[in-house]
Amino acid sequence: MPQSGKVRIIGGQWRSRLISVAGEIDVRPTPNRVRETVFNWLGQTLEGKHCLDLFAGSGAMGFESASRGAESVVMVEVNNSVFQALRSMKEKLGATQVKLIKMDAMEFIRSDQNQYDVIYLDPPFQLNLLPKLLPQLPLRLSKSGIVYLESDTPFQPNDSWTVWKSGQAGNVFFQLLKFDGHE
Repeated sequence: MPQSGKVRIIGGQWRSRLISVAGEIDVRPTPNRVRETVFNWLGQTLEGKHCLDLFAGSGAMGFESASRGAESVVMVEVNNSVFQALRSMKEKLGATQVKLIKMDAMEFIRSDQNQYDVIYLDPPFQLNLLPKLLPQLPLRLSKSGIVYLESDTPFQPNDSWTVWKSGQAGNVFFQLLKFDGHE
């Protein structure tokens, strides 16, 4: 079993606060360098935005969004010990705008009726869920919504999506996608 670790929030009201990460094998916190790049792309503030962290894991992307002023952040996590770590961190931060949901991500996205401005997708790489998830997302995205995704190989979405920004850090490929059907 991997050791539990810590990840630092890099911006906003909780800047420099540490997030405790559950020591589960599938939990890969988005590295600081990647988060810094992504939030430079998204803008330093997420004031008034509604965010969905579909495979919350460490909670790094969700708590970072809340720290930067997101109006609401829904964090979905199926693993019980990871979920408990997220709950504990939410309480420590007093993150009232964060809603935690213990549920399978695919079930959640099929049953949820809300729309989001930013959806974070960082599923366990070995499950190869991105091709199954992306077609489910257009109804969950606001008109100007963005999807952030991480993968272990370069991911090429279908023609319904435009890769707005992309990068690589070590073995992690990350990108921001816009859905073309909303234009």
